[in-house]
Amino acid sequence: MSSVTDFLVNFLPGFVLALMVIILSAVIFPFAARRILGFMGDRLGPNRVGPQGLLQPFADFLKLFIKEDVTPSQAHRMLFLLAPAVALVTPMLTQVVIPFGEDYTIADLNIGLIYIVAVGAFSVLGMLIAGWASNNKYSLVGGLRSAAQMISYEIPLILTIVLVAILTGSLSLNKVVIAQDSVWFAAIQPLAFIIYVIAGVAELNRTPFDLPEAESELVSGYITEYGGMRFAFLYGLVEWGNVTVWAMAGSTLFLGGWRGPFFNSSIWLAVKVLAMVLVIIWFWATFPRLQIDQLMAFAWKVLIPLSLLNLAATSAFILIWPDNFLLPTAILSWALIALFILFFPRIVRRILLNTRLKLLATRRMTTVISGTGKGGIRS
Repeated sequence: MSSVTDFLVNFLPGFVLALMVIILSAVIFPFAARRILGFMGDRLGPNRVGPQGLLQPFADFLKLFIKEDVTPSQAHRMLFLLAPAVALVTPMLTQVVIPFGEDYTIADLNIGLIYIVAVGAFSVLGMLIAGWASNNKYSLVGGLRSAAQMISYEIPLILTIVLVAILTGSLSLNKVVIAQDSVWFAAIQPLAFIIYVIAGVAELNRTPFDLPEAESELVSGYITEYGGMRFAFLYGLVEWGNVTVWAMAGSTLFLGGWRGPFFNSSIWLAVKVLAMVLVIIWFWATFPRLQIDQLMAFAWKVLIPLSLLNLAATSAFILIWPDNFLLPTAILSWALIALFILFFPRIVRRILLNTRLKLLATRRMTTVISGTGKGGIRS
């Protein structure tokens, strides 16, 4: 009986809290994104259902709830049904180690950073299963793109988390928050924070890295065959749940978590999460989508070398000045930020654009040679 009581007292409240965070994110953020995108695009956005359109999420839920639930006849039925549940595991489990406040963490693990990396890597499985089980070439390509993209950008993301562990001297997220009592890690390591944001946007498949769901070429990617409540499950609970958990983790790692000026409270964590989600929506309204070769080149030729350089330099400073490494680390990081901004246009032009132009020139030359071999150059 005591084990059942311990289960109800310890596990059940945490499960309900994690689930409520995801449900609220699925209700609030899609509506907020549509209104903000409408404002940025000089449009109104949804404003008809309820005062100022506030009841639009409930209208969307009702519409998706009454739609017919269709499973493709050639799909792998069991995996097709299982994929959304597998995808939901990541945003649910990641919240377990994130401190919601000064006195509450669902499970204060002393290896919280390792836990986040392990559970975060699990998120690609649901998308890959959904793409393969749909028996649709667009869904399959979307799932494969998601796997390649998430595996590539997981590397710089992990390197930034390793950097936070080095700065803190611990793998506990509570100790990460405590270590930012005087200054946030975003001020000490702005380069790591920017890399975390960019890699996180790619991990979340958001614009400009939304290639697994590129409508212009893949319809909706791995979600193509999902409709009704299953679509709502994948788009609302999973995608926006992942966005919320990414923002919670980023706020904890780099922005001091629940710590803030004047007072410490969970309110500050919520404010920081809203700010980071707003950045995601801002990117959505601003940047054009990259191509797949540009996406992979940016990860392997820009983000990963920068992350390794930053990690090696920070480790060297800690070894040389073990008691006063914060100032030289911050100076180096801000200097790298300045150099990155200064040379970013050239880097993008050289790595992303020139490579694409060379590839197109090679293909054109191959076509010309092929046409010559068949009796002349075709116009």
